[in-house]
Amino acid sequence: MALSKIDAANFLTGTIPTSVGGTGSTAATLPASLINNTSIGNVTALPAAITTGTVLQVVQANTNTTVTHSTSYADTTLTASITPSSTSNKILVIINQHMYVQENNGGSVKIFRNSTQIEDQPQQYAFHTGLANSYFRNYHSFNYLDSPSSTSALAYKTQARELSGSGGAVQTQNDSFVSYITLMEISA
Repeated sequence: MALSKIDAANFLTGTIPTSVGGTGSTAATLPASLINNTSIGNVTALPAAITTGTVLQVVQANTNTTVTHSTSYADTTLTASITPSSTSNKILVIINQHMYVQENNGGSVKIFRNSTQIEDQPQQYAFHTGLANSYFRNYHSFNYLDSPSSTSALAYKTQARELSGSGGAVQTQNDSFVSYITLMEISA
């Protein structure tokens, strides 16, 4: 099999017709204006076919700080911030919240943007079996598509509480289990 050597330094040289912006001379190089997206710096906008639904940025944070909850909602220490690039864009909030519940109790988790609850209903956990010295730990995963209408920095977080007030402990990130929050800016 024969191998050919290509002179890469002079590969894009030759005669460029005047009809496409060349001078018609030999050894002319192809004008950069005729080469679309020659580098990431030359990309000024997305193609028209990709105007909405594109993920523009992703932020993820986590925590393993144990928090014991009462019957009042309190921060779980799970939080992340994002700054939308347009007021029309949406933020997809993805939560993977660790929860530990002892005996006859349950827990509830809400999502907040800054100090405002953004979901219609809190995410409820079922009550435990009620057996003495028993517990369950689980990850509760849910998401919410928020329309903040803002280009300011936004802090998203979770708050949790115990449901019964007469059962065992309710904790988030018990024994240093890790909870995660992911924020995605989606073009609209």
